[in-house]
Amino acid sequence: MVRVANAVRPRLARAAGIVRPRLAHVAATAKPQAARLARAARPQLARITKAGPPAGSWRYTAGAATAGLALTAVVVTAAGPWDSSGQRTAERDRVAALERTGGTDHARPDDSSRTSDRAAGAPRPAPSAATVLTALGGAAQAGTTVKSAPDALPTGTGLTGVLGPLLGDPALGARHTAAVVDVATGRRLYDAGAGRALTPASTTKIATAVAALSAMGGEHRFTTRAVLEPDTRELVLVGGGDPTLTARADAGGWASLRTLAASTAAALKKRGLTKVTLSYDTTLYAGSRIHPIGVNPNLAPVTALSADEGRTDDSDSGPTARVGDPAADATATFAALLRTAGVTTTSPGPSKATTRAQSLATVASPPLSALVERMLTNSDNDIAEALARQTAVATGVRADFAGAGRAVHAQLKKLGLPVAGARFRDGSGLDRQDRLTADLLTALLVAAGDPRRPDLRPVLTGLPVAGFTGTLTSRYTDGAAGVVRAKTGTLTGVNTLAGTVVDRDGRLLAFALMAAGTTDPAAAQTALDRAATALAGCGCR
Repeated sequence: MVRVANAVRPRLARAAGIVRPRLAHVAATAKPQAARLARAARPQLARITKAGPPAGSWRYTAGAATAGLALTAVVVTAAGPWDSSGQRTAERDRVAALERTGGTDHARPDDSSRTSDRAAGAPRPAPSAATVLTALGGAAQAGTTVKSAPDALPTGTGLTGVLGPLLGDPALGARHTAAVVDVATGRRLYDAGAGRALTPASTTKIATAVAALSAMGGEHRFTTRAVLEPDTRELVLVGGGDPTLTARADAGGWASLRTLAASTAAALKKRGLTKVTLSYDTTLYAGSRIHPIGVNPNLAPVTALSADEGRTDDSDSGPTARVGDPAADATATFAALLRTAGVTTTSPGPSKATTRAQSLATVASPPLSALVERMLTNSDNDIAEALARQTAVATGVRADFAGAGRAVHAQLKKLGLPVAGARFRDGSGLDRQDRLTADLLTALLVAAGDPRRPDLRPVLTGLPVAGFTGTLTSRYTDGAAGVVRAKTGTLTGVNTLAGTVVDRDGRLLAFALMAAGTTDPAAAQTALDRAATALAGCGCR
């Protein structure tokens, strides 16, 4: 223990030295805005005190309570969220981000990369930031719409005066659209071609998240099974479409292939079996495993069975080389784990479990809500494609790329969202043939903030926090850090940003900014960030 302490002490000291001045800078910058947020939220917090929690998700009740507590400690609004143990999650992520670089957004190989840093160790779901529910307050608890004086809302004229010049930046290319909506009331405040469909890139994941959550519910889990055919004594590893199944020694809360192997070996030995024929079942999904863009380091072949997203290194996000057949690779690992536990197998091959197969052991993913948060925070394409296919499975549609796109579209239409012009060729946004509108993106975010739909709340809590988490880790470090939460999107010639921001008067606004025909990704990204920062800094009346 002494040696461990001596080894860790210099690293902790260095991390503290890095973080302390940055947090001081952020706190000083955010103090006026945090005070405004506290004043704006005071009457809403009063309503929270009087109102009881709504029926529905425990996650939302906890989130609303966290928002109330956070508003009494206004620095948290700028410095980032707290996790369940009381540790400042954003601060921990920030230290790790400053010490290393990670993956990128889902850009194609010829695109410029953006950092998508995470703390070291196994992946975990995104934390909930105080600003997510700040302006929902009383309405969220009482189940009613927030009512405020009309002049508290930004005006179209005010927003045009602020956003117009910023969105006219040549870096945003010849085609760009934008929309701003007040989340509490659902009122459209700004519209610049919001109904025109453009390539959304990774902001597609917001639509995938809403469709999956509405189709299956936030508590749904994906199960990986080991079953035994009683007649042939064939052991079948049945893929349940869990994109977070891991074979790592430290599972970090995700479903563990090691746990499944240990339980399976124990069950086989109880039956007196120490040698079996091994196969694997991936029939939950249909169609091609290869994305229309072809083999790509941003995405493994899409299959109902894989471990660690088919990655060939220790990364847990961003592009990297993938194995050619994730199901075969995961099953080979499973066989090695069984061998370690005293059970030998034949060389595995594909099969299909029969209805007579006896279940020996299972492992289940974390709740869908956690998978959605991880997908949005890290722009995880593998999870996105899995959730699109799972939406197809849940709604009785063929679970291939085309069917998944149809299922997502149908689910959003069922929710009454504005899907005119929308086209889903995949769940991740890697396909350049995808089309979304700024109108739909903001509507998705407003739906996620609807007090009647607590099941959709992970769409808001999973959005990266500006300057602290996911694909926004290295952005907004000198601007609206901790106040903007948004999903990024980048492909060659495409830059998008959609999320939420708390304005100067404490209103929670949903925004979507889309640009096509960009030629300088870094300049376009900066232009979008300036627009989002401007929303945070203005009352725009």
